[in-house]
Amino acid sequence: MTDGGSSPSKVTLTKESPRVSLDKSEAAHGTLTVNLNWNARPEGDAAGGGGKRGFLAKLQSAFQPQGGIDLDLGCLWEFSDGSKGVVQALGNAFTARDKAGRTVLSLDGDDRSGAAVAGENLRIELEHADSIKRVLVFALIYEGVPNWEQADAVVTLTRPGQAPIEVRLDESDQQSRICAIAMIENTGRGLTVQREVRHVRGAQKALDQAYQWGMDWAPGRK
Repeated sequence: MTDGGSSPSKVTLTKESPRVSLDKSEAAHGTLTVNLNWNARPEGDAAGGGGKRGFLAKLQSAFQPQGGIDLDLGCLWEFSDGSKGVVQALGNAFTARDKAGRTVLSLDGDDRSGAAVAGENLRIELEHADSIKRVLVFALIYEGVPNWEQADAVVTLTRPGQAPIEVRLDESDQQSRICAIAMIENTGRGLTVQREVRHVRGAQKALDQAYQWGMDWAPGRK
């Protein structure tokens, strides 16, 4: 798909076309940036200045802390040496390093309002891509009612000189706080990105179990 501009064509992953490959020659340098942006306040929230239709929407927003949603970006990771972990704001787990001590994955911060123009960014250092076996990118509603539809979240993956890859969280489960967005895997010939957009009822432990990651979990906070 194209965005109509002069920049490289945008690739949108959908149910019908859920997968794209990053050629190894393209992914040999630079950074693959995974950006999460969302609507911090549901439409119709008085503080947000929206004009949402109807009484039910106003009632719904009244149950959200300060009328807003705190949506977190994170990932489960597994390296080629068998090590596993999570990168997320909870527990201040902002980086993942391989056995050589090189930073492979890093999260730039925690946008607790959704108002930051840059959103939240997970960075994958492509020169160390050989250390990666798989990375499962997820979004978690840390605070607020699980209202994925009004959050209107979108994840965009960008890499040097290549078309942006977009995954829209355009499905909803109002009983799920966590959503698997995309699976990034190392095929040996390069990285592939697979659209997931799979809501899981529970939190990180439930996501781990759904994808058979096999980690031990303990309560965390930020």
